[in-house]
Amino acid sequence: MADPRTYRPKTGEIPTNPGVYRFRDAHGRVIYVGKAKNLRSRLNSYFAAPHTLLPKTRAMVFSAAGVEWTVVGSEFEALQLEYTWIKEYDPRFNIAFRDDKSYPYLAITMAEEFPRVQVMRGDKQKGTRYFGPYSQAWAIRDTVDTLLRVFPMRSCSTGVFRRAQQAGRPCLLGYIGKCSAPCVGRVTPEEHREIARQFCDFMAGKQQPFITELEQKMHAAVAELDYERAATLRDDIGALTKAFSKNAVVLAESVDADVFGIAQDELEAAVQVFHVRGGRIRGQRGWVVEKVDDSDDAELIEALLQQVYGDATRENDRIPRQVLVPALPADLEDVTTWLSGLRGARVSVGVPKRGDKAALADTVRENAVQALRLHKSRRAGDLTTRSAALAELQEALELTESPLRIECYDISHVQGTNVVASMVVFEDGLAKKSDYRKFGITGDAARDDTAAMYDVIRRRFRNYLAERAERVASGPVARGGAGVDPVNGGPRPKFAYPPNLVVVDGGPPQVAAARRALAELGVDDIDVVGLAKRLEEVWVPGSEFPVILPRASHGLFLLQRVRDEAHRFAITFHRQRRSAAMTASELDDVPGLGPVKRKALLKAFGSVKKIRAADLAELTTVPGVGQSLAVAVMRTLGSPALDEGGTGDDAAAVNTSTGELLD
Repeated sequence: MADPRTYRPKTGEIPTNPGVYRFRDAHGRVIYVGKAKNLRSRLNSYFAAPHTLLPKTRAMVFSAAGVEWTVVGSEFEALQLEYTWIKEYDPRFNIAFRDDKSYPYLAITMAEEFPRVQVMRGDKQKGTRYFGPYSQAWAIRDTVDTLLRVFPMRSCSTGVFRRAQQAGRPCLLGYIGKCSAPCVGRVTPEEHREIARQFCDFMAGKQQPFITELEQKMHAAVAELDYERAATLRDDIGALTKAFSKNAVVLAESVDADVFGIAQDELEAAVQVFHVRGGRIRGQRGWVVEKVDDSDDAELIEALLQQVYGDATRENDRIPRQVLVPALPADLEDVTTWLSGLRGARVSVGVPKRGDKAALADTVRENAVQALRLHKSRRAGDLTTRSAALAELQEALELTESPLRIECYDISHVQGTNVVASMVVFEDGLAKKSDYRKFGITGDAARDDTAAMYDVIRRRFRNYLAERAERVASGPVARGGAGVDPVNGGPRPKFAYPPNLVVVDGGPPQVAAARRALAELGVDDIDVVGLAKRLEEVWVPGSEFPVILPRASHGLFLLQRVRDEAHRFAITFHRQRRSAAMTASELDDVPGLGPVKRKALLKAFGSVKKIRAADLAELTTVPGVGQSLAVAVMRTLGSPALDEGGTGDDAAAVNTSTGELLD
């Protein structure tokens, strides 16, 4: 790696104008492209103290061997040049968008003498009208099959068309009325092009005029007693209505918009976009976004719009009048101007706040959430990916063996109360929930996270050593089945197997506490690391600097999953403890009320509030609760029935300190 100090330009050499800059590696390859309102201010920020930089920024400046810049006249020009260079150089440290599939479009080849309707994928071609994209190819074919009844344009390939011309006979579609058969001269090229134009108009959102015109013709045919013609027109209207209603109306018919939704974590984001044309959802598209730099939402949206619309032209009608996003791009004015220039008409970029557009935006975001969840579950379940993750961790952390068993610990509490800890286990990159454990932390160990981490690590491995000594005393054993002790046939010991790697949620203090607990127990063959959540840094004992794993690495992804699972498990246990404490706190003060009767009261009434509102007769219906205990409950909880004389003559004959009736 290069030292940034070796290629840092002098501050006075960098202009203060707007511009675009490029970082190059030792081989001359462009690894990052960025733009700035003030080049000097932006570039100087990359050469700050390494420990103050974000992990990916630090990795980028140490991978680079030089930086160069180009001054432009305005921020808008910088935006255009930045996009051009990103497309040209494909820098690995810029945000990378990976389309999750190749989406099909409905295409009409208007540049041909006899335009053809077909399903197309891949790059757009000049002179072809595109509609979509659609999520399923069969959805396009179903729509086309319906519309050809009303707009009988050519849908056959060039080879089939030429054979029909040579033979002088149309194909089957020509005989059944789903093609006007221009191959045999039934219509002129001009008439066939007009049919294709009407087809395009219908798909572009101008459906209602065609339906209205056909209805008028149908009524005229009925008036002339031409019922056969009227029946044909009726069927045509039904076909158009069917195609017209394939997509639910979500907005006004005049609305043309692309609605974006994003769901993300520290490493990746899922992007979904719904294409709304004529108020209807015409298509859906999705990306998996690899966040290879530390961009905020505004910068992510700006990069996304550049990627989606950068190659758009007016001919393929890909840029709508409105672009609805979850957050405004960093340079809203420049992005809007750029999009408007590409479309040749004004484009507005905004965030929907309420109404139908906001509701649709919520739907798009939910699709993004589901897409991210599906992507992660597929990635986590892939054997090759898990193997690569374990190999990456072994190499990056310099472990003596692959971490086939990983244990992760997390502490959870609210301002030092109800302190608990969790232990989760991953074997071969998959969660092994049967080995999860929960710990309650009390006393001095609950004073802070470091002390709690020391306590839970010491307890876990003290139990492991005790159980190991017990097994050794019983003689050699082999590993048994799940939950079964192979020697005694009883339950398997709770801490039977040690991990290859211990991961703690936190930085150097938590790592040091865990290492100290293991050292005091004489355990020196287990590696310990900490994962700090803010910057996803991996800390190892005794190291001054953290290990920075690549943001897209399988190893970091596995550590994050392990850490997040430990956090989830700890939070769940903490909420259970807190809920139980809040529920039972007032009943604990009732003299003579033990756990069994307390449970019976809660089961009968459902809550302390309802117990407080009950009178003496209702309380004594609970099994085990007599009159004296019922009065004690009412006095402790401050039951309003006491003030109303709800206990009758017995109210005055109760010992207020013990709750017992007096003679």
